[in-house]
Amino acid sequence: MTKIISKLKNNIDYIYKFNENTPRMALCLNFSVNQAEKIPGIYTLMARLMLQGTKKYNSEELANEFEKYAIDFSCELFPNYLRVKFVCLNEDFSKAVELMDDILKNSTFEEFEKEKIKLVGEITAELDSPRTKAMDSYYRKMFEDHYYGNSLVKILENIDSIRKEDIIEAYKYILNNSKKSLALVGALVLEDIMPQIEATVGRLPIATSSNFLIGRPVLNEVKTVENHRPDINQVHIIKGWLVPTYGEPDYPAIVLLNIILGACGLSSRLFQELRDKKGLAYVVRSSYETYKLAGNFMIYIATEPKNIEVSLAGFNEEIKKVKQFPVSEEELENAKTNIVGKYALLEETNIQQACSFAKYDVLGLGFNYSETIKEQVQSVSIDDILRCAKKYFTDDKYVLSIIKP
Repeated sequence: MTKIISKLKNNIDYIYKFNENTPRMALCLNFSVNQAEKIPGIYTLMARLMLQGTKKYNSEELANEFEKYAIDFSCELFPNYLRVKFVCLNEDFSKAVELMDDILKNSTFEEFEKEKIKLVGEITAELDSPRTKAMDSYYRKMFEDHYYGNSLVKILENIDSIRKEDIIEAYKYILNNSKKSLALVGALVLEDIMPQIEATVGRLPIATSSNFLIGRPVLNEVKTVENHRPDINQVHIIKGWLVPTYGEPDYPAIVLLNIILGACGLSSRLFQELRDKKGLAYVVRSSYETYKLAGNFMIYIATEPKNIEVSLAGFNEEIKKVKQFPVSEEELENAKTNIVGKYALLEETNIQQACSFAKYDVLGLGFNYSETIKEQVQSVSIDDILRCAKKYFTDDKYVLSIIKP
């Protein structure tokens, strides 16, 4: 295994990882999102429109090029970065880079109105799911008045105000005012592909890292939101806290807390206590989502309407236990084994590795952060788990979202 980390002429950080005898080459290029969108939905539409035509190809012709060379290409938006990635056969790498360069430099955003109508239809269909609706309300409360709170509902409410000029302006800003992280993984020789990389990615606007303009979200109170749907027979309950994120000292302990409480299926505490012993639900779990500026730890259950109070009491009981009593040595070791296994599963293929490298670097953590976190997790103690549970699972600062009949 060979890794090379360096910079292109325009200050773009890159990593090359040589994986011998792999037939497909992977590339991931991330652009940091350094300021909140002017209108909720601009960034989402922008990412979708990037594959809808360039000055050289219309949307159909572009799709045909990808299909002709079996290139799996996508542009995806995440809260803190725009990701452009592809995986292709080694012999078609040059063509894939050529198409990516055309998309990045010559996208026309021509199918703006058509894509806007499609997006409205897709969001409307998604929000038909009670769970999605409850989650949407939860995020809007958790990140109220913050860019991270630009949920599906907020996009729907504002999408008619977005103009094509807003999309172009937002893209130009990101292109010219972003940290850019490039990851290349595969079996091609670096010296053979670097001239084309320098001639394409190396000629993008210079990468920057000091112009981040989004403030840190704050939660200083209890916030509750309740929705009603006449057509459902289940209740969906979400309770969550604002917690530290990647790179912060308590991040490894919170990762393990999530595994112990509800993210490892049958053996997790929430599953055993609320599903197996109390029979409250088929689905109950915890999750830990991380953004550049904050982490979001939530617990979720889908249950019968008559079980709302007993489910909330069950949440409180399990949180109280993890705050008052140390977890067992066995639980902690199992959680550590679980998280290392998950990282291995998430980094099996060339494209998974490329996306992992580029993600952590664009967030300012370096290409090798996944190795760092695996080491940090191993040093977490029982006392660290107890301390973090007491510190972050507060009774006076959380969000509760419920949707019921």
